[in-house]
Amino acid sequence: MGTPKKRTQDEDHEHGRRNPVSAADDHMAEEDEGMGEFEDNFVDELEQDDEGEVIVDNDDDDDDDDEDMDAEMENDEEEEEEVRVYLPGDELKEGEVLVADNSAYEMLHQLQVEWPCLSFDILRDNLGLMRKQFPMTSYIVAGSQAERAKDNKLYLMKMSDLHRTKHDNDDEMDEDSGDEDLDDDPVLEYKTVPHNGGVNRVRAMPHPESHIVASWSEYGKVHIWDLTQVVASLDTPGLTANVTKPLFNVDRHNKVEGFAMDWSSLGNKYRLLTGDCASKIFLTTLHSNTAFQTDALPFTGHESSIEDLQWSPAEESVFSSCSADGTIRVWDVRTKGKAQISWKAHDSDVNVISWNRLTDRLIASGSDSGEFSVWDLRTVASTAGTKGPQTPAASFTWHKKPITSIEWHPAESSMLAVAGADDQVTLWDLALERDAEEEPMMAANAAAAAGAPKVEVPPQLLFIHQGQESVKEVHWHPQAPGVLVSTALSGFNVFKTINS
Repeated sequence: MGTPKKRTQDEDHEHGRRNPVSAADDHMAEEDEGMGEFEDNFVDELEQDDEGEVIVDNDDDDDDDDEDMDAEMENDEEEEEEVRVYLPGDELKEGEVLVADNSAYEMLHQLQVEWPCLSFDILRDNLGLMRKQFPMTSYIVAGSQAERAKDNKLYLMKMSDLHRTKHDNDDEMDEDSGDEDLDDDPVLEYKTVPHNGGVNRVRAMPHPESHIVASWSEYGKVHIWDLTQVVASLDTPGLTANVTKPLFNVDRHNKVEGFAMDWSSLGNKYRLLTGDCASKIFLTTLHSNTAFQTDALPFTGHESSIEDLQWSPAEESVFSSCSADGTIRVWDVRTKGKAQISWKAHDSDVNVISWNRLTDRLIASGSDSGEFSVWDLRTVASTAGTKGPQTPAASFTWHKKPITSIEWHPAESSMLAVAGADDQVTLWDLALERDAEEEPMMAANAAAAAGAPKVEVPPQLLFIHQGQESVKEVHWHPQAPGVLVSTALSGFNVFKTINS
């Protein structure tokens, strides 16, 4: 969580200085100036003092300078910084700024990119499953939103040397801290592929050997790319991969823009769903290594834009969709005429959905109002024919602006991550409940605490990650438990909290 501290204007300037680390190779930096910088907000004091300072030696003023320095040191010792926990909804006092509490993170890295990326996906690698050892490595694909359409591109990024940062702002590290706790600079290596128009969404096909990626263009086309060699070139010096055009184009949307997209690999059938703003959903199937085919007839039934799509994690022919018409529908690809289940989920647009991979009866949804809900398909199916709104298994209104991303934890069935336009990424554990026996004690402690927060925190809320502007997507790393990556207008964050 963020922690506000009182600072003077001079202190704000000093603490606001950043130490950008060029993470790309020299020739890559020349290719895309301004792309590929990690930021470390917890650099050593010596690094801050050496940055951009000019020291003038004036013997005549030495005594005066010494006296001034002594006075300043005394004042600094007398004035202790006030630190308190910040919760969304609290008002910042004059002179207060939000500062991340680094002890709440096992790892926190920030990445600046050339252009903002509305969407990204984490690429699977051969570095192992369930890896927890630091430093970490992650591969991602992202799509840009450049000022000019011709400047857009797909980014293939390898982020390595992602070290533990929990002790970065400690005066003394724990004696038992090993080499994995060293504050080494992270490294970014990347390649780019030209893309026609801004990338509304990008998703990677779950395949053990190849990296097939689909991108939704703002011009109403879905492009399917074979980026296997491009990703391989990140690990193989001297290997070149020149990809200039897609492997296949989904043209059935007739230049209608869209955002919804999801891949399936169940039953060794690689299939792609895409949904547009004209309420149509098309199915594209891989019939051989490189031969894709899109069905001529779409799935129809929604009354407004298709916002998100999710394949069932258990049934290869079943998928779900959500729409700006406020509904969620469950379909079977063998029956295009009508959805199998349909229900009113929210009073506003349903922006995103996520199907629980471990408990496949649960679907989470996020709305334009900031509300997100969890639906039990057993209950929904049994009451589908009745009048009136459906009742979710759980519902929360913590976020005060539209939900932009939601995703279940790949290894914990009760945990999920939620991102909102209110600049928050929140982590939840729905298995937690408030202890009735502890309520009186908690209320008494809250009332007695100085500056007690006025915001009621749900017991299921585990963590609030802040510091990014206009968060667009958040994803759990499927091979590194508890590690998350988020993208926003202000860049990427790669982090692991102490309770994720």
